[in-house]
Amino acid sequence: MIQLKQTCLIFVLPVFMGSILFASCVLNRQSVRDPVPSVYQSKNYVLYPREQGVALGDLARRYYGSEREIWRIEDAHDPHSPGSAAFITIPLKEKNKGGLFADGYQTVPILCYHKFGSHNPSPLNTPPGIFRQHLVFLRNNGFRTISPDMLLDFLRYRRQIPKKSVMITIDDGFKSGFETAAPILLEFGFSAVFFVYTDYIGVSDKALTWQDLRRLKADGFFIGSHSTSHSDLSRKLEDETNDEYRKRLYKEIVVSKQTIDRKLNQNTTIFSFPYGRYNKHVMGLSRKAGYEMAVSVDRGGNPFFSNPLALKRDMILNKDIKTFKTRLHTFTELSLR
Repeated sequence: MIQLKQTCLIFVLPVFMGSILFASCVLNRQSVRDPVPSVYQSKNYVLYPREQGVALGDLARRYYGSEREIWRIEDAHDPHSPGSAAFITIPLKEKNKGGLFADGYQTVPILCYHKFGSHNPSPLNTPPGIFRQHLVFLRNNGFRTISPDMLLDFLRYRRQIPKKSVMITIDDGFKSGFETAAPILLEFGFSAVFFVYTDYIGVSDKALTWQDLRRLKADGFFIGSHSTSHSDLSRKLEDETNDEYRKRLYKEIVVSKQTIDRKLNQNTTIFSFPYGRYNKHVMGLSRKAGYEMAVSVDRGGNPFFSNPLALKRDMILNKDIKTFKTRLHTFTELSLR
């Protein structure tokens, strides 16, 4: 019979991702709540006994400081691993920055919506019931919405994000985004980026107001620029001189950011090219203006090595679930061994 006489041991415990060797590890007694249960901890992992019956949200708050980080525990779970029935694996260090795995790499889909109405035949319109179906599908299949800051850190290889990350965006600044889409998103606990062009704000009862945008920010949504007047930035207008074109680009790209920054007391870091069109000069001016990301409407996902100022995005035009599923590609298989 082996007796454990020291606190520092080398032992092997079966956990979710196979068997993890814990070197120089101690048997700690830690807790989220009383009574204090025993947990196994190394520098990289905590193994928390399932028999304690503690909610994952409580564990996320205990070890990460926020229940929003619960995905880190859920993504570490492997139901087929021998230890999964007995222990919850809690990673203490970030792994897979940039979403790199031995068998491929992660991609982030960005979805583009515009307006939301029950009886609007426009292809840019999404009926509320259909939008709800989309969010139900995302929730039931383990997708999590991420913020622009999380996406930027992912693109810069600075952090790990949920395996099934998705960004929802809503363009133009229609009132229905505030009145219809936002309450449904909040119901599901999802975030979104609202891209607005400043000339449209408050012009009619169908347009968002600055007060609406402040309320959206207070509710946890994000506001990006969609230019000043929603003109095509990729080419000169008819009879427009080179100097006039440069001045228009400055107003559309730079002044729109300055206006949003001032009105909403923020640093606007993400830009949506009107019509999804851009060129090298537009990208360069966007960078100089202070944007760190920009989105097009070129279809596809975004791995960490994407150009942050030319991100791909899928417009949700065909609303059926079968088509919607094809817009949610989150992993590209490729042997990296």
